[in-house]
Amino acid sequence: MSNISNNYKYNSFECECKMIKTKVTEMLGIKYPIISAPMGPFYTTELTIAASEAGGLGTLSHVTLLGKNSITDMKEQLDYVIEHTDKPFGVNVRTARVQTDHKILLRSISKWRKKNPKLREQLIYGVTSAGSSREASKIWKKLAPDLKHFHVAPALWLVDKVVAAGCDGIVATGTEGGGHQSYEGISTLVLLQQVARKYPEKALVACGGFSSPEGVAAGFAMGADAVAMGTRFIASNQSEFHPNYKALIPPATARDTLLTTGGFGPIRLLKNKYCLEHGIVISKQEKITQELSYDLDGFLEDLKKYMIVYTEGDVEDGAIPVGQTVGLIDSLMDVEDIISGFTKEAEGILKNLCSKIS
Repeated sequence: MSNISNNYKYNSFECECKMIKTKVTEMLGIKYPIISAPMGPFYTTELTIAASEAGGLGTLSHVTLLGKNSITDMKEQLDYVIEHTDKPFGVNVRTARVQTDHKILLRSISKWRKKNPKLREQLIYGVTSAGSSREASKIWKKLAPDLKHFHVAPALWLVDKVVAAGCDGIVATGTEGGGHQSYEGISTLVLLQQVARKYPEKALVACGGFSSPEGVAAGFAMGADAVAMGTRFIASNQSEFHPNYKALIPPATARDTLLTTGGFGPIRLLKNKYCLEHGIVISKQEKITQELSYDLDGFLEDLKKYMIVYTEGDVEDGAIPVGQTVGLIDSLMDVEDIISGFTKEAEGILKNLCSKIS
């Protein structure tokens, strides 16, 4: 048998080929269908370079640490990346209602790409999240039509909006993932199948619950064109995350995370003093009311709890976003081994499955 297909997508990969080729690898011109997820408010600049150099796709975070202007900070990150790699990479912009810089950032990224041919050539993937896709799509389609725009969606009805907005692709992310999550509470396992079935023509990235070759293979089998990982890349030798942060991941179990109330809704954190004292997840309407009543001082005070982990390594009083996949990670790895190694092992798993079909 020369190829395999599922009920939703056809010819996503070929069993007898030496490399998995998908809509995403073809669209973005990358070797391996693995993406390092953005993890704002933290920096992922060095991680982006390492992931892209390894043949995957690195993604810059929308950084909002205190003491930095997010617009000039993003420009510095972009300039640094194209100075240290000639490979494709991506960028994230959070479009939440409390993220007041996002419209300026969307337009600024478009302007910088237009002025800089090298940046335009390499910055090929823009992923928006935590808010509406419609406005971002409108801006980028007009000002940067060659930038492939994906949007993160945690439920099928929200995927419908992403497709209606004209985005080039979907990042389907389930509640297993680390960091900010949705009130929907849909697992990646279910969501991925729903999206692949309803929109087989759309480029689809699976995110939330992936940190092993088996998970990567499962993502492709369910119809994904690429897999994005966050926690697995935090626990890498090339990420900028504080050593104290990284050290907590290998010994943790899948039961050691908790959903609490975050800046944009529920957030999955590693259990520590801050997490346990931070409070249970409030309702969506309560959260919207809270956001509308936020003053700048309150927002900045909450942000400090993320900063002290990243900058000082305070893993007791600070927020530690991680996914349930901490239960699958037992050591730090090189980014190159994660990207190439996981892809090759996933290929082996898929080929073995093909051999069982007669």
